[in-house]
Amino acid sequence: MAAHIRRRLRKGATTTAVAAAAVAALAASQAPAATLADAGGGDPKAAGEDTASADDGGAATGNSPYYTDLPPLVTPDKPGSSSNLPVTGSAEAGIPASILAAYKQAEQTVATTDPACRLPWQLLAAIGKVESGQARGGRVDANGTTTSPILGPALNGQGFALIKDTDGGAYDSDAVHDRAVGPMQFIPSTWASWGQDANGDGRKDPNNIYDAALAAGRYLCANDRDLAIAADLDKAVLSYNRSTEYLRTVRSWFSYYQRGTHEIPDGTGRLPTAPSTPSPSPGTPSPGTTPGPKPSPSPPGGKPTPGPSKPGDGSTGSKPGDGSTSPKPKPPTSKPTPAETFGSLENAGTGPLRATAGQAFDERVAVLARNALGAPLGKVSVTFTVTGDTGTLFAGGRKTVTLRTGADGTATAPELRAGEKAGEFTVTAVAGTGRPRTLTYAATVTARQADTIARTGEKALVAAPGEKFADAVTVKATYKDAAAAGVAVTATMVKDPLGLFDNDKGPYFKDAAGKPVRTLTTLTTDAEGMLRLPEIFADGTEGTYLLRLTTEGGGSVVIELTVKAPEETAPEGTTPEETAPKETETPEA
Repeated sequence: MAAHIRRRLRKGATTTAVAAAAVAALAASQAPAATLADAGGGDPKAAGEDTASADDGGAATGNSPYYTDLPPLVTPDKPGSSSNLPVTGSAEAGIPASILAAYKQAEQTVATTDPACRLPWQLLAAIGKVESGQARGGRVDANGTTTSPILGPALNGQGFALIKDTDGGAYDSDAVHDRAVGPMQFIPSTWASWGQDANGDGRKDPNNIYDAALAAGRYLCANDRDLAIAADLDKAVLSYNRSTEYLRTVRSWFSYYQRGTHEIPDGTGRLPTAPSTPSPSPGTPSPGTTPGPKPSPSPPGGKPTPGPSKPGDGSTGSKPGDGSTSPKPKPPTSKPTPAETFGSLENAGTGPLRATAGQAFDERVAVLARNALGAPLGKVSVTFTVTGDTGTLFAGGRKTVTLRTGADGTATAPELRAGEKAGEFTVTAVAGTGRPRTLTYAATVTARQADTIARTGEKALVAAPGEKFADAVTVKATYKDAAAAGVAVTATMVKDPLGLFDNDKGPYFKDAAGKPVRTLTTLTTDAEGMLRLPEIFADGTEGTYLLRLTTEGGGSVVIELTVKAPEETAPEGTTPEETAPKETETPEA
């Protein structure tokens, strides 16, 4: 039964009823992540076919023919395995290695520049399958360029759209009429707007699978689409070809590739067999062929059979300005071009955001807006917001500021001034409406610092056992030779100058309850960078002890504390001999 269905489809039986039955059969064994939007029983309007004009402004392919072959009815048995299945199975179902690599590279590139689009590479693979049979079975060179150009038939109005030449034959070698070009079948006028250089060779080549796949990805993501949403995905596919039959066919392959596929060697894929439109008039090449002197054969009976239409073929909804003689809706005059459409928001080189409490940040937050083609875009409104409890604000005391990007696509937020509280906070940049792009920058406020701390007096600090030191310890902290105000200072009784070992004997401080403590962490310098330590007490053990003071920023100083009993002194007006005890004479017997 499955083979019978495929034979009928390959003979061109692509009516709505047959296609619906085939899709229903496929749906029994595979489930796409984004469900096909309700097509209203085959009514193009219900699927967004007629309304896509306002949203999409035309189609990518100029309504060139596409292939209607559907996936095998036996689907991969590893849901979610994607391209990780072994290299087995029919060549028709596999994807050539270079073609698969190009789709995945395009997905990754778009995920970086427009992550909100959520472009899946399987959608590119589905479109590449129906447009060119995966670049004619993967017949590409090492750089991903097709071994010979892939050209659709001349859009000369004879069974196809009438689109007069727009590129002087530069892309399609036809200076009279336009033809769809390359593995993703862009007409020259569309490629002029959306073409990409994805392989870095300095050329935007529609016959290069890397360039074409990225261009298709950006085209599908236009108009702020989120392709994880069924309605947006349907609009994107219909922007390639405004035909519900085309949408069903792409959807079938998309679902198939989501279930899993396998990689095959380049050049070993099999070209599909059933084009959607009748063979063109004599002298017009069929899809996937290059122009030549030999005419293409006409279909049996000499008359073309009707097939699904494609945007730009002269039917309602064809691309404005494509030369079609049929009536077509006019797009809104305010519709932006790809060069005017906001595509992505990126970091414009902002470095690490760090500053000391109360100081200005050296770095300023900067963003770069790009259009749908990846070029810088000016006049984009960007809102910057500070979030956190460090007290950090933009210059002028503002937490939020809105700016527009300049002609170079960049916008730079005002200077940030750190608050007094150390900690982390974030700055967010948001741009775009409907589907905003957001960037988040992490920032840190560190405590005030001092790179030097020194005692201000030189008098020896001495106390008797059990007494307190009479002279207070006073120090001054500086940072880059300037007084360091508000710097935290730690005071610790230690056994060695490096402070590697704390001392649990000798001098001590007292806490609020009057109990001995030998480390203080709540000390802070005043506005002049000065600090007077609390009273220090001696225990009953004599000796020389060390007090070490350290600051944020690396400043440190070690101070000696001596505990010893006071020396006895003679009363005034006497000599030591006079005060010394005398021997008592014993009377003679």
